Amino acid sequence: MGWGLSALTRLAGSKVVDRAGLRKPLEDLVTAGTRNGFRVAGAATRSFKSVQKLGKPARLAPAADTGLFDLTPTEDQQLIVETVTEFAAEQLRPAAADADAKLEAPEGLLSRAAELGISLIGIPEELGGVGTERSVVTNALVAEALAHGDLGLAVAVLAPSAVSTALVAWGDEQQQADYLPAFTGENVPAAALALQEQKALYDPFKPATKARRTPKGYQLDGVKSLVPRAAAAELFIVSADLEGRGPALFLVESSTAGVSIEAEPAMGLRGAATGKLHLSGVSVPAGSLLGGGKLDVFTDLVRLSRLGWAALAAGTAKAVLDYVVPYVNERTAFGEPISHRQAVAFSVADIAIELEGLRLVTLRAAARAEQGKPFAREVALARKLAVDKGMQIGSAGVQLLGGHGFVKEHPVERWYRDLRAIGVMEGAVLL
Repeated sequence: MGWGLSALTRLAGSKVVDRAGLRKPLEDLVTAGTRNGFRVAGAATRSFKSVQKLGKPARLAPAADTGLFDLTPTEDQQLIVETVTEFAAEQLRPAAADADAKLEAPEGLLSRAAELGISLIGIPEELGGVGTERSVVTNALVAEALAHGDLGLAVAVLAPSAVSTALVAWGDEQQQADYLPAFTGENVPAAALALQEQKALYDPFKPATKARRTPKGYQLDGVKSLVPRAAAAELFIVSADLEGRGPALFLVESSTAGVSIEAEPAMGLRGAATGKLHLSGVSVPAGSLLGGGKLDVFTDLVRLSRLGWAALAAGTAKAVLDYVVPYVNERTAFGEPISHRQAVAFSVADIAIELEGLRLVTLRAAARAEQGKPFAREVALARKLAVDKGMQIGSAGVQLLGGHGFVKEHPVERWYRDLRAIGVMEGAVLL
């Protein structure tokens, strides 16, 4: 967008436009571009095509039910979490401030993240992944570890796996054969789960985006908001109201005619490079309908997405706690550390207590989902705690740092902005 504005600004200052009578229209265009950002065509996409024929969809089996609620990670989970935690500390945390300022992840960071193989965990072995059973708990632990580094960049890293996870859970054999091989190779495509719309009190079960049947498939019209890495994404899973019958999910390649992207910087999650996805008369084939348009499929997707946001909230809240504890112990006032003041000590204790409750409820919901048990109640509790307590923890972090909490020298102001997104976002991530 910067290059486009620069070129238009130079052109607007040329004498040629006066002779052509184009000064006023060009000035209006520069003004609109500055305010709203340019809309551009979807990213040039690779050619998604089948590399093997599948007789039936490949699914991951539910995890075994041991009869115990045990949050102790397995050896494999512990190894994965340690690897991701190290990556988040060494790669995401140092890059977060720059990504927040520039509204994009640093060059090469996301490709290095893809090398971790995060998306492979949820893809069955027969399709090139490493998954043998549903791994909702592992995915929650990974999301939490990434968000401890930075929530915005964590969303950018996890966005492709949201699409691959949905394809494994609900894609038919043709959809899996067409798209999943790309997620197991070296060059994992940018992809996004687009549910969010720019509407107050948005209900994901009542999307304003419309889908209608055509002789060759479906036509989609609408606008999706706060889509992570929208400008770079090659594949979207989009929710739309199917002819007034309720929400359904559609696979949309970014190169499809009628797809355009508009930058949409937000208060938080700026490292995720969020944008608007415009769908104007987008025609997709009949085989693009995911999960047969069933309501229970859409319901599970929304719940697993909300669970993902709860795990992300827990990770960033843990980052706040880990930052404020040494700060209040080292910061002195009136000759002693400020942690000696009851108000400060109690505030830090409240953060720890609420964080522990959020983690327990989130992991309990993940464990039930992983085992194929009903988990609606647990997800609702996790989302409620993530929305209320996550924002409370972010605010407390800013308060505990006093004036330092208001400046960008310390990361708590960014974490506060990011945590406010938990109560707004739908989609984007999926466990």
